[in-house]
Amino acid sequence: MLEEVERWLSTRSWSVSDRPLHKILAAKRARGQSVSVVLPALNEEETVGDIVSVIRHDLMQQVPLVDEIVVVDSGSTDRTSAVAAAAGARVVHRDAILPRIPAVPGKGEVLWRSLLVTGGDIVCFIDADLREFSSDFVSGIVGPLLTDPDVDLVKAMYDRPLGGAAGQGGRVTELMARPLLNMHWPQLAGFVQPLGGEYAARRSLLEQLPFPVGYGVELGMLVDSLHLVGLDALAQVDVGVRKHRHQDGQALGRMAAAIYRTAQLRMARGHLIRPSLTQFERGRNGFEPRTYSVDTEERPPMAEIAEYRSRKVA
Repeated sequence: MLEEVERWLSTRSWSVSDRPLHKILAAKRARGQSVSVVLPALNEEETVGDIVSVIRHDLMQQVPLVDEIVVVDSGSTDRTSAVAAAAGARVVHRDAILPRIPAVPGKGEVLWRSLLVTGGDIVCFIDADLREFSSDFVSGIVGPLLTDPDVDLVKAMYDRPLGGAAGQGGRVTELMARPLLNMHWPQLAGFVQPLGGEYAARRSLLEQLPFPVGYGVELGMLVDSLHLVGLDALAQVDVGVRKHRHQDGQALGRMAAAIYRTAQLRMARGHLIRPSLTQFERGRNGFEPRTYSVDTEERPPMAEIAEYRSRKVA
């Protein structure tokens, strides 16, 4: 490991217990900053309501840390929107945000558009499929941004159990993202959960970043933030254990391919001859090929969007 990364691990890796809530609140009042929490959601009626309820109770009603909770629904066919609204979130449909640019499927697309419908100086992203959710996920990653003015982006780190086995979750992280980062961006080798969906950042940083529309958004954001603000502006906080729904092997293969494509674009800004992935499923006549596009469309920095600029002027 690079000496720089070892130093970073000792100075920019914390535990949620390192910043008591009263200190975070005092820093928030002193700096006059606001906090938005965004949940990107697609068919998450089983979990989204509980997450919203915990954040509202712990961090809005008990203490005034979070100023708004926004659930951005990216086309759910279940009761995600109704459940989220009933729990107290403001629900916005992805397609209603910036309608002049047709939306495409993908988590990164939703996160990018969320910048237009939130107002916080700090934006905190939380996946909507978490189970046994703790508000430490929010306060833990927002805390350093309120108490440390030199920090611009904070990722959560945690254990990820799989089928009762501790630490076996995060298969794409271990098989794809971690090797890529260690080989091509070794300064980022200290991140425990580089692909984790729970992170917070200053709006002033997020609005300058391009957003890969799909699964590559977390890796792309880390790499681009490193180049834009440097390693010491990035941090991570241990928030315990993350429990969520796990995807099957083929879905993980498509995720890995999209992440590799995102990395490749940042390595060379070139284009693959064939940006697609063929997988196989057993059908009536044996194994049948299924081919998926893994080309990685990216949205430009939000600061370049006219509607966003005009909102800031207004």
